[in-house]
Amino acid sequence: MNSLQLFLPCAAGVEDFLAAEVHALTGLQGQDLLTRRGGVLATASWRDAMLLNLHCRLAQRVLVQLFYGEYRTEQDLYRAASEVAWEIWFTPKQTIKVEVTAQHSPLTSLNFAALKIKDAVCDRFRDKRGARPDVDTQWPDVRLYAHLTTDTLSLYIDTSGEPLFKRGWREDKGEAPLKETLAAAMIAACGWAEGDDDLLPLYDPCCGSGTIAIEAAQIACNIAAGSLRRFAFEKMLPYQPHVWTALKQEADSQVVKPEPGQAPLVFGSDVSHRMVDFAQRNAQRAGVADVIEFRGGDALQRLPPSDVPGVMLINPPYGERIAVAGVAGVPGAEQGGRSGAREEAQTEDGGEFFSQLATHWKKNYSGWTAWVLTPDLKLPSKMRLKESRRVPMWNGPLECRLFKFDMVKGSARTK
Repeated sequence: MNSLQLFLPCAAGVEDFLAAEVHALTGLQGQDLLTRRGGVLATASWRDAMLLNLHCRLAQRVLVQLFYGEYRTEQDLYRAASEVAWEIWFTPKQTIKVEVTAQHSPLTSLNFAALKIKDAVCDRFRDKRGARPDVDTQWPDVRLYAHLTTDTLSLYIDTSGEPLFKRGWREDKGEAPLKETLAAAMIAACGWAEGDDDLLPLYDPCCGSGTIAIEAAQIACNIAAGSLRRFAFEKMLPYQPHVWTALKQEADSQVVKPEPGQAPLVFGSDVSHRMVDFAQRNAQRAGVADVIEFRGGDALQRLPPSDVPGVMLINPPYGERIAVAGVAGVPGAEQGGRSGAREEAQTEDGGEFFSQLATHWKKNYSGWTAWVLTPDLKLPSKMRLKESRRVPMWNGPLECRLFKFDMVKGSARTK
């Protein structure tokens, strides 16, 4: 268990940030840490796998790769899965689920592919242990993943269980909340927590249920991302409780508590007071309520929360009717409307809202830096601002940009 092939999937556009995070957490580099499309491949130990589950903010899961090779037919998948020593990872008393993803696979049915892999796992257990595991498609103890390309098969066992964006503190949420992993990617991309200097104030003027602000506050306090949740590896045979306990105790000892009476470092506001209440309760569960100041208020009217210019980080709202990148908004969908939760754009393309927001920022936020995540690639022209940087980032299937705007009063306008 000291030389495992780990694959950490992440949102497209986040791979380099994830590689930097894995390096910072484990010290891995060179051929032991490789960036791949949609994730990072690491040659690491079982202890590293537990450590990454506990601390990693950008990865979606921590997978152990147990097979990689060529295939042509479903029978090749069966043979490959039959060769994996599943019995050293879990017992037939535990339930399993097999999921298959593919890119340009010649196979006609991914469901049939998953069935063949499941049959191989169960048949091997029957041969080796005299009993086979049951399937549970809702809440399995063990999740197995297969990824197919045109001619290669990768088999993985998932050490995370629930996806890592589920930190364990979000119980109150509005419609279409921003995933915690994407919020962390926005923070990594803007560089707010880099360096040894004192952190600048961070403000989300459309905070919703508080995801960006809470992620930032946990980073500032050095609170491990997974400190409030359980993981699939805790049910696996290689699991060593004393090693896991030591990792958690080490993480707890590194938490930085704010000084009594210390002014808040992170700020959030939302036009919906219901969302502000949600954000405050989520922050309490996340252990950062005393680091964040949440208030109600319209983003078009709120003045800077700090005398010191800082960083605004915002995933702006879109009304249900807005069509983005040629895709119509769907009420309640992940990239769709946020009706009742946050400000809505006042025109079908959001132009009026964003132009007013830019005017408000230029008038009142001189010296601040604003980072705006949006699927609208024409947002700078709508805001009549010139971005100083744009970072490609995907929100699920939706291509986005994280635009950086430097707020200089009366300037930075496009002609």
